[in-house]
Parts: sequence; structure tokens; C-alpha cells
Amino acid sequence: MSLEIQDLEDLLRTLILVESGRRAVSKSRLEHRIESICDGNFCVDRTDFSETLRSMIEEGLIIDYGDSIRLTRKGAKISSEWKNFLYRDEPILEIVVGIADGSITSLVVIISSLIAGLASKVAFIASILSLAVVALTNFSSFLLGGITEDLADLETLQNLITYSLSDVSDVNERERALLLTRGIFNLLRVKRSRSSIIASLICGVTTFISGMVPLAIFLLLPHPIDMLLSLPIIGATIGFFLVYYRSRKTRMPWKIILLQTIIVIVVAVAVSLLLGTQI
Repeated sequence: MSLEIQDLEDLLRTLILVESGRRAVSKSRLEHRIESICDGNFCVDRTDFSETLRSMIEEGLIIDYGDSIRLTRKGAKISSEWKNFLYRDEPILEIVVGIADGSITSLVVIISSLIAGLASKVAFIASILSLAVVALTNFSSFLLGGITEDLADLETLQNLITYSLSDVSDVNERERALLLTRGIFNLLRVKRSRSSIIASLICGVTTFISGMVPLAIFLLLPHPIDMLLSLPIIGATIGFFLVYYRSRKTRMPWKIILLQTIIVIVVAVAVSLLLGTQI
């Protein structure tokens, strides 16, 4: 089984994998979905569809129930990888950035409040403003940058697939494959733009919540309970999301991730405090 996209059957196989799941889905629904992606253009006939399903059954990707199909465990795994690659459903970067920025901001505000001896009301206003600015900045940056980057990546991927399909000797098949490619990427642009908006919101909300929880505890509880609870919460948040989560996603040893995280946090907090004393 090849995961390269070199002809119409490869395109159909990928599309069926992405549109199917572990639950049975009717063949007529899949055909209708493909027709809608083609946007009224004739790019896939019943013979193409049937032959692709037959090859997927032979490769152990789907189970045929007659009028419907279902992904096998192998097919579901490949489908999940394709969805993550094409749709970018899991906002890994946004979660990591949100947790990091929120934790660093709360840590800087707490230390600054202790050094400056700010009153609780002043510290509360300062913390809200600081977190709001960071959260809004993250949201706007990832929204604009994410959409731009996603569309540029899709344009590059579409060009690569188009170049690959240009080697198809059958002119009719090549034209139909190119039409299907155009429809697929039009759909991906819509989905990626929607995913970028959701991911940006997640980043902004994560930034605010990860910073606000320890700050609220620090400002509302009496000393020294405030320090004994707020700092461990920041440490636990950083330890779980920035160390364990990154280690799991990158498959790197957690000790390396921990060292990277400590260096980044220490440098960021030190620079922030240093700049604050100079203002």
C-alpha cells in the first residue's frame, strides 16, 4: 500500500479514509459527498468508486457491508493521521503557547507584586490588564498568522499533488483527478480557516485561564497561604502541559523537555523583571 497521491484512485482512497470512520457509513452518502466536493463537475464515476473500495478492502483498510463500509483498525489509524495532517484539528502549538504565556505572566505579576509591595486592588487591576493584553495578542497573532500559514501550506501541497498527477498518461483521468484535487483543497481551505479561528480562541482563553487561576488564589488568600498555593499551581501547570504534554507529542525524553522549559521560563521571567525595574 502506497500513501503517495499519484492518480485518481489515490485521491479517492485518501478522501474515503478522511470521510469515513469506525462507524458504518453508507456508500451512497460517500458518493454524494464526493459529488459535492467536485462542485457539480464530473470527476468520479461509479466504476472509479467501486474499484477504489475494492482495493481498500484488499489492503485491509475498510470492511464492506454491502450498502455501507466501515474503517478497520488499520484504516482508522491512517485516517486519523490524514485528518491531523490535512485538517490540523489538534491545536498543539496554541495550547503550549497559551499555557506558557499565561504561566509566565502570572509568575511575573506575582513576583513583581511582592517586590513592589502593591496593594491587592492595584495588583488585581494590573494582573487583569496584563493577562488580557497577552491573551488578546496571542489570539490576534495566531488568527492572522495561522490562517496565512495554513493557506500557504495548502497552496504548496496542492501544487505538489498537481505536479504528481501531471504524470498520469490518460488525459481524461488526469483532468478528473485535477478537478477532484481542486475541490478537495477548496474544502480544506474552509476547514483550515475554521480550525485557525477555533485554535486562536483556544490560545487566548488558555492564556487567560492559566494565568488567572494562580493570580486569583494569590490575591484572594492571606499570606503565606497565597504563595503556598499559587506557585505550586503554576509549577503543576507548567509540569503537566509544557513538559508531559510536549514530551508525549514530540516523543522526546521528558528530561530534555524539562530542561528546555526551565531555561525558557527562567530567562523569560528574569528579562521581564529586569525590564520592569528599568521602567
